[in-house]
Amino acid sequence: MRKVVTFIEMIFLFLLQTTLFPKIPFLSVVPNLLLILTVANGFVNGKKSGLFTGFFCGLLIDIFYGNLFGFYALVYMYIGYVNGLLYNIYYDDDVKVPMVLVAISDLIYGCLIYGTQFLLRGRIAFFYYLKHIIIPEVVLTTLMTLLLYRIFYALNQRVSDSREGEKDLPWLGK
Repeated sequence: MRKVVTFIEMIFLFLLQTTLFPKIPFLSVVPNLLLILTVANGFVNGKKSGLFTGFFCGLLIDIFYGNLFGFYALVYMYIGYVNGLLYNIYYDDDVKVPMVLVAISDLIYGCLIYGTQFLLRGRIAFFYYLKHIIIPEVVLTTLMTLLLYRIFYALNQRVSDSREGEKDLPWLGK
C-alpha cells in the first residue's frame, strides 16, 4: 500500500512541479517538490525507501527533461539514500529536521547540477548561478517543506496504521 501511495504522490508532485509552478509569474524558480518527497521518504521510512523513491523521482525527470539519461535518477537516489541513513534520528511530527535536510539536500543538488551541467561546459559564473538559481530554489523548496512534510507524514501514518490493522486479521496468520 505504501508503494502505491508513494507512486501517486510522485506523479502528482511531478505534475505540479512541471506544469503549475512554472506558470506562476512571481516565482523566478520552481520548488523542487520531488526532492522534498525523496528526502521525506528517506527520513521517515529509511534508506531503502529513500533510495527507491529517489530513483523513480529522478527517472521521471530523466525521461521528460534529462539530457543524460540516468543522471537525475542517480542524484536523487543518492540523496534519498543519505537521508535514509538519518532514519534513526526520526522525530515524529517535528518539521525542523526535515526542513534542514531538504535545504542541505537542495543546496547539494544545485551545486551538482551546476558542476555537471554548466561548469563542465565552460560556464564559470558560479556566484551568479548561486545567487539567482540555487539560493532562491533552496529557500522556496524549504518553505514548501513546511506544507508538504505534514501531509507526507499524515499519509505515512495512515498507511502504517492500515498495515498494522491488516496484521491483526485472523485469516492472515502471524
